Amino acid sequence: MQYFELNLDKTQRIGGGLDIQGRASLTIGDLAHRTGVPISTLRSWERRYGFPEPHRQPGGHRRYSEADVEAVLDVLARRRGGLSLAAAVTRADAPQLRSRSVFADLRRLYPLLRPQVLSRGTLVSMSHAIEDECAARAADPILFGGFQRERFLRASYDRWRELARTARSAVVFADFPHGPDPAPPAQGRLLEIALAPDSPLQREWVVVCDAVDLPACLVAVERPGQGPDGAGQRTFEAIWSVDPQVVREASRIAGDLADELRPDWRRDDLPAQADPPGASEDLHRATLLFDRMVAYIDARHGPST
Repeated sequence: MQYFELNLDKTQRIGGGLDIQGRASLTIGDLAHRTGVPISTLRSWERRYGFPEPHRQPGGHRRYSEADVEAVLDVLARRRGGLSLAAAVTRADAPQLRSRSVFADLRRLYPLLRPQVLSRGTLVSMSHAIEDECAARAADPILFGGFQRERFLRASYDRWRELARTARSAVVFADFPHGPDPAPPAQGRLLEIALAPDSPLQREWVVVCDAVDLPACLVAVERPGQGPDGAGQRTFEAIWSVDPQVVREASRIAGDLADELRPDWRRDDLPAQADPPGASEDLHRATLLFDRMVAYIDARHGPST
């Protein structure tokens, strides 16, 4: 396996990559700058895997497009998620089918995120902890909440309306049988997005706080075969993270789903965000410890599964 240093602080997803005739126009140096992968490594990948495959000019110079930037960034995300380089390249080079599920897409990108079977009560406590910290400390966060049913949202509506007051953007997903609030997006307003009956989010629990100073996400899927969809002692498979890059990816997935369901949700006056750096080894170790603590607490206080 080839090792290289990732300049993730410099990684950006910005426009460009095609000239006025629609041809690939990025040099290999541009691609290296945009992704943080050294030129020597990009050439090595091309020799070993045929990836990224450049457009060759008559003089033999390599040229790349915006799609190549996204593909290389996808490889880096999959490598951070634990895949080998060969597997990451194979998956990134294949056509991607979106699942319309935050849980499934996040696990696909980060397969080392370990799901835990947790009770609804434990998820409520973890969600409140993220929300409380977000309200107390997060500066200008982007927030997403998935509540499955509007009646489940009601108990948290005042909390989320208060979170929205100081957020860059705040979005909640639910079934909204009588329709969501049609008010346009605005600073300080909680934006409601209605889920279709066949949406995978009808089974998912989502809390995403995408903030530079407080990244955190909790995503869970309800286990099948639990009978009527009451709010009682349900159990879920859950993943969570405070890794800034994982949280940013969860935010992107939720944002893409919001684009499909309510294209006007994004405010035009918000600038694009640069990709954050990855988590430190100390943070990874603390996460493993917290995973074990949550499992013990849930086993003691949650329902038997």
